[in-house]
Amino acid sequence: MADRRAQLAARVRRTLGEALGAARTRVAGAQAEVAAERDRLTRVRRAAAAVPARVGAQRDRRLADIDGRHATRIAELTRRAADAAHREAPGAASAEWERWRPTPAGRATPQGALRVGTLGVPGADPVPALVPLLDAGHVALVGEDRVASEAVVSALLLRAIGHTAPGTVRLTGYDPEHLGGGVAGFAPLGTAGLLTSVGPGGLGRLLDDLVEHIRRINAAVLAGEHASLRELAAATGRRPEPWRVAVLLGGEEPSRRERGQLDRIVRTGAACGVHLVVRGLTLPDDPTVTRIRVGPGGARVAGAPPVHLDPAPPATLVTETCRAVATRVNAGPAPTPFTDLLPAPEQMWREDSATGLTAPIGAGPDGRPVRLALGDYPPHALIGGPSGTGKTNLIFAWIGALAARYSPAELEFYLLDFKEGVSFARFAQGRRDPSWLPHMRLVGINVNTDREFGLALLRFLAEELRRRADAAKKHEVTKLAELRAVDPTGHWPRIVAVVDEFQMLLAGRDAVAREAADLLEDLARRGRSQGIHLVLASQDVRGIEALWGRPALVAQFTLRIALPKALRILAERNDAAQSLPRHHAVVNAESGLVEGNEIARIPAASDWETWSDLQHRLWRMRPPEAAPARLFDGDAVPRLADAPDFRALSAPKTGTPRAPVALLGEIIDVQARSAALRLPRAPGRNLAVLGTRVDEACAVLDAAARSLARQHRPGTARFSIACLDPDADPAARALYEGLAADDAAWYDEESVTELMAETAAGLGTPGAGSPHYLLLYAVDAAAGSLATRVDGWTGLERLRRILHDGPERRTHVLAWWRGVARMRADLGGPAARTDQIGAWVALDAHGGELGSSLYPGTGGPDWYPRPWRGLFFDRAVHRTGQTVIPYGPER
Repeated sequence: MADRRAQLAARVRRTLGEALGAARTRVAGAQAEVAAERDRLTRVRRAAAAVPARVGAQRDRRLADIDGRHATRIAELTRRAADAAHREAPGAASAEWERWRPTPAGRATPQGALRVGTLGVPGADPVPALVPLLDAGHVALVGEDRVASEAVVSALLLRAIGHTAPGTVRLTGYDPEHLGGGVAGFAPLGTAGLLTSVGPGGLGRLLDDLVEHIRRINAAVLAGEHASLRELAAATGRRPEPWRVAVLLGGEEPSRRERGQLDRIVRTGAACGVHLVVRGLTLPDDPTVTRIRVGPGGARVAGAPPVHLDPAPPATLVTETCRAVATRVNAGPAPTPFTDLLPAPEQMWREDSATGLTAPIGAGPDGRPVRLALGDYPPHALIGGPSGTGKTNLIFAWIGALAARYSPAELEFYLLDFKEGVSFARFAQGRRDPSWLPHMRLVGINVNTDREFGLALLRFLAEELRRRADAAKKHEVTKLAELRAVDPTGHWPRIVAVVDEFQMLLAGRDAVAREAADLLEDLARRGRSQGIHLVLASQDVRGIEALWGRPALVAQFTLRIALPKALRILAERNDAAQSLPRHHAVVNAESGLVEGNEIARIPAASDWETWSDLQHRLWRMRPPEAAPARLFDGDAVPRLADAPDFRALSAPKTGTPRAPVALLGEIIDVQARSAALRLPRAPGRNLAVLGTRVDEACAVLDAAARSLARQHRPGTARFSIACLDPDADPAARALYEGLAADDAAWYDEESVTELMAETAAGLGTPGAGSPHYLLLYAVDAAAGSLATRVDGWTGLERLRRILHDGPERRTHVLAWWRGVARMRADLGGPAARTDQIGAWVALDAHGGELGSSLYPGTGGPDWYPRPWRGLFFDRAVHRTGQTVIPYGPER
């Protein structure tokens, strides 16, 4: 029992020990867990304590990032807004006054918005505050701050003027309370007609004028094709009308009628370039009206944020800008490019001239080309304008526009310039430029003293008219278009003859003026049907007056072109040319009546580089058979070696020529022919050169001898040269040395008597013998020695016998006398017959000196000497004398 108890007690003690150990173990574990939790609690409390600081820092970082991105976005938007403002209103439209200067916009630059101040954006650069005006709307200023309002008005007007081309903005000021003081700074514009002031009581008239202007723009300019002038300018590249800005500064309350006119302008003005800038008057609500409310703290524009208004522009800046604009406008607009008149290169020479010629001459106010036509109607043109107004430039532009459209087979030009100058010479081949205009057939320059050349041109055209009329009769047609249709292989181009300063041709009451007027009238009347068109130009009103005595002639010139300040070109009551700016012309195809007026802006076409580009292009297109134009320069001396007639001379292979030809000079005519004296075996075939001018007399004899020598083989003709004037010795020696040595013989004052005796003796030999030419320089200088008798004869008597009998025996005298009276004395005295002198060239001998014995009729020819010109008359050929130019000395 005891053992059982002991075992039980031991078991209990063991169980209790195990329980105690387990309890202790659990207590230890619990204590460890408590310590861990306490440590965790400590860590949690420590972490919890750190959260607010971390979250706050993170929050601060996020807020700072948001603020930075917001500021960047605001700056970007502000920059974009500023860039957009500067694009919409570049240069003078928005620049600050410190760096402001006029910057006229180009054709494609948008117009309209103008700066009045800046929009303040915190933390960013100011953005220009713009208001729409030009081509966009109207501006109404509201508020009592008059100084600030005037600053806005001055800023808007100056920016508008500086941002547009000079003269394209015209201002009208209505300031009844301050009598124009609100726009006083812009007064210099008045000198160019760009500023008009309207006094008290003139509001109604001003509004009526603006309404009428809007009506005209809609009816005549826009004409239903475009909605606005801005749209028209964008489509054509040109603005046809200036902007008109009416500045209305207060005044009495408008009447009911005036209010109605204001409403019409507000509704319709912007599309027609009419704009209002108003203070003190109420404008109706309309999308085109921008209201600027001006207050002490700034301004509000159409509900936008507050605007910081710009200060008024400096008074000196306003005055200087307006003065510069006025000066530029008074000088006239720059001409447009010449290329505006030309077709595309691939379209050149594509037009047909059968029914007429049509080409643009410039651009009209609406930007459309103004065309000139020549045909059955109008057939001829009259151009007028004072010196410096662009007459030559207009002719160049017209010729270029025609030449680019019509080939040389369709059009030919003949040009004549009576004023001193060589501007037309570029159409012909020259040393500076070997090219020429393929259409050009004749160019005459420096012909102010050679009216005979103008007459020769008219004679040539009259002959061409006769040829065409004969061809038309042959084919039973009446007009050029019909002739070309039935004779397509014929050469029937239209002819345009331009005569600049044509009044020189009609000056005086001599035979040249009378014949020229008759030919002009006939060509003007009949030329239209055969494609011959006249273009007469003059810078002197007297040139136009020269026509008025011939109403039948004037009536044919239905196309009138008047340059600025031209007189008597247009009809009597048509004064449109008096207000034209430079580089413009009135084109009128209705004989100058007001109803036919068209205003054209003429491009710059007369400078060398501009014209050269076109001429070289057309020259490279020329047909293979094309030849340069005949160039006649009244100041140039022709050369014998260059004369076509001289180059055509040659000696026969056998024998001698039956009637050799002596060339004396160049005839003043279209074909550059030589004055030719035929020397057959016939009485009187001798030549007298009359006058005191040594060089010219020697030149005539030199050309005659050299041309005769060219027709004889060496050894078949004799040339006896007798020089009796020391001043002529160099020229005579040059001729002697230039002839074949076996053909030429030299004589002087001492030996000339032997020449006369030998030659006179030879006339008694049977048969004609070989040709013998006596070239006597200053015969009258040897009067003393020739008066001495030898073998019963004086030298003068032998000379008279040679003159009388020599030509029939192939002996011809070509002699120079230094005066008509001296020649008569050598021929036997005042009553002596001059039949043995069959031809003569008068140099500085007046027509009255020649008398009836040398010239048919009474009183002598109409001849007035001038340098390096002579009058040639051949009894056997001529009814009237021919003006010739002696060939220059050979070098």
